This record gives sequence, C-alpha cells and structure tokens, in this order.
Amino acid sequence: MPAAVILGGHWGDEGKGKVIDLLAERCAYNVRYSGGSNAGHTVVNEHGTFAFHQVPCGIFHPGVIPMLAAGVVVDPEALLAELAELECRGARPERFYVSERAHLVLPYHRLLDGYLEAQRNELRLGTTGKGIGPAYADKAARDGLRVGDMLDPVRFVQLVRRRTEIANQYITAVYGGESIDVDALVRQCAEWATLIAPMVCDVEREIRAALCRGQLVVLEGAQGALLDIDAGSYPFVTSSSSGVAGACASLGIPVGEVGPIVVALHAYMTRVGEGPFPTELEGEAGQYLLRVGNEFGATTGRPRRCGWFDAVASRYSLDVNGATSLAVTKLDVLDHLGHVRICVAYEIDGKRVRYLPSRADVLARALPEFEDMPGWKQSTQDARRWEDLPSAAQAYIRRIEELMGAPVSIVSVGPARDQTLVLRDPLAVP
Repeated sequence: MPAAVILGGHWGDEGKGKVIDLLAERCAYNVRYSGGSNAGHTVVNEHGTFAFHQVPCGIFHPGVIPMLAAGVVVDPEALLAELAELECRGARPERFYVSERAHLVLPYHRLLDGYLEAQRNELRLGTTGKGIGPAYADKAARDGLRVGDMLDPVRFVQLVRRRTEIANQYITAVYGGESIDVDALVRQCAEWATLIAPMVCDVEREIRAALCRGQLVVLEGAQGALLDIDAGSYPFVTSSSSGVAGACASLGIPVGEVGPIVVALHAYMTRVGEGPFPTELEGEAGQYLLRVGNEFGATTGRPRRCGWFDAVASRYSLDVNGATSLAVTKLDVLDHLGHVRICVAYEIDGKRVRYLPSRADVLARALPEFEDMPGWKQSTQDARRWEDLPSAAQAYIRRIEELMGAPVSIVSVGPARDQTLVLRDPLAVP
C-alpha cells in the first residue's frame, strides 16, 4: 500500500494538525518528514489542547508508531521536554523513534539564528529563532551532527566539542557575541544522548518494510508548500523541502510509493513573519480574521497576517504536489461575514496573470483580482454532514474545488475532532 502524505498548501498554519490527528488513527506509522521545532501543529482531543513541535500528531492513538525521518532536524533538548509533557498528559512516548540519519539542532544553532536575523535588519525573514536554518546549513555543508552519532558516546562528545569550538569562532569573531561554554555543552549533550539513544533506529528501512507489508503509513509535513525551500517565495521560505518531494527524499521512497496526497487549506489565507502576501487584509477586516480565527503562532505566539483565499497561490501548491484531495479548515471563521472573496488572478506591472511568480519581489507587486461571493451569516460549527451547511457555504466550498481542480474530502468547522465533515475517504488510494 502506498504511503499517504498530509501537508499544508499555504504558508503553514493551515490546520494540518487536526487533519493528521483525524487520519492517523487508521495508520500503523505516523512519520514527520521535514522541519523541526519551528513547527506548531495544534490538536484538540480528550486530553486537552496540544501544540506539537517535533512529535508527530498521531502519538495519542493506540497502536500508531510515531517517527521522525531523516529530513527532520532534531532539537534534543526541546524534544525531550515535549515528550515529558506529553507523557504527563496521557501520551505514550516510549512508542517513538527517531531516524539515525536526522540532523541535530544544538544551542549554538539557535544563537547563530538570532545573530543572522538581527544582521539582516530591514531584510529580516521573520524566523522562529529555533536554529533551524543554521542546522540545515551545517547539513548542506557536511558539518552537521546526526542523531546516529549519539550511539557512539565517545566519538559523539568529541564531535560536539569540535563543532562548538568552530561555532564559537563565528559567534565571537563575526558577531561579537559571548562564546558558549564548551565543557558544559559537551556534558549536556552526553546526557541527551543517553536519553535519546534508545529511540534511535533506521526509520527509513522500517518504513520501506512496512510499505512492503501493506501497512498504512501517514507522512506528516511541516510548514506549508508555499514555504518550500525550492518551490516557495525565496528567501521568505523555510530551510527544508516541505512538499511531497521532501517526503520522498526524507524517507528514501520513490514517488511511485506515494498514494493519497491530502493538502490542507485554510478557508482564508494566513502568513506569519515576513514575505509577500497579495490578498493580505489591513485594518479591521484583517483584525477580524485574526481575532475570530485565533491566528497566533503555535510556536512563537506572533500574530498571523490574514487575508482572503488566494486561488492562484493555492493552485500552485496543488500543481507542484499532485494533491488527490483537499481538507478545507476553519470554514467557521467566515460564518458571520456578509460576503467572502477569492483571488482568481493577479495584476503584475499592468498584466493579468494566473500563475505564482517565482520571485518574491515580483509577487510583492501583485494586485489581487477578486471574485465576490455571498456570505452565509450563520454558524457552521454544529454541521456534521454536507446537508447541514448553509447553501452559500456549500457554494464557497464548490468554488474552491473548481478553482483547485481537486475534490474536497474534509471540511473543518471548529477545533474539536467532531467538528468535521468527511465528504469522501481522503485515504482512498487513487
């Protein structure tokens, strides 16, 4: 059976956590394939409200084995803290494995992240400050440390010492900062290694074997397709491949082994941090979506920028990822608006275009062309079937389907698990 991929189709924060939580209960393995502690996947269940940063959302489901694959960068300090909190709140973190190929995020990466962002001044990217970019930079430069290095304690502390000494040269000579206490970090890393070593395995080999056995594997994306390092509005992107291509590379599986691809889309657009946002709403309209949608970053707490649904950018996400169905989230946030709008084209330098420019500076000049639709001005939060939705809300969903060229399989009308309409099986193999 091919692996299912669930990813976000916008700039992150699309409600992937809820969708993954809903679908992961049917799988044998739930695997995060990209990103790190910069992610914030929100799940509401009988144990409370959770913001998952590194741990896959399926950890609460009995029988599901959560894993982190090679494409993830693992912050051992943050991971251990997250697992401890989850255990206190009812999860079973002993059923958790980390790829020996995954790279590590260490304290000097976080320091460097902060210095780099400060140095950019007006060109800042709006990073989370979690050290993700510097960790991926070390990976690409072949200077990184991997989770598998923790399995050889003597060699690991030697590597940590050497890498920290090199990082200190940058911190002090380039940025004028205070150096890290090398001995203290070496001792701390040795403690982390002792705790994490039992979780380490060859995740990629295990997943390939699971697929051969016909077991269902759900691959969990982080951030969103519009933040992909290659496909996104560079440089206002994340540092990893957040799309389906990243899933295949992270797990070491061919494209032919990927089956259902569920793309989560907000019923409107949000973006946290810097970068172009053609449909962004200023003033009271944007504040309304921010307030009603509770649009604050699960990782940083920063308010998200909000705007109308952008069909041009969303369709691009689907085109580069091959979505088999859509999960439209937070429809209820639009419940009491008199009208809703969908961007169907841009005007850029006097020309009408229906594609997403590859350059961020060009996208920043895009003026949205809107299609107006009537609002439904009544609550959808109690809807559980398609027939329960107001006709105007149905028309809005159908218009999104038409513009995206893919069917909607899930509609979310609130944060709770049961505030969900399943219109078709999203995990059906195409």
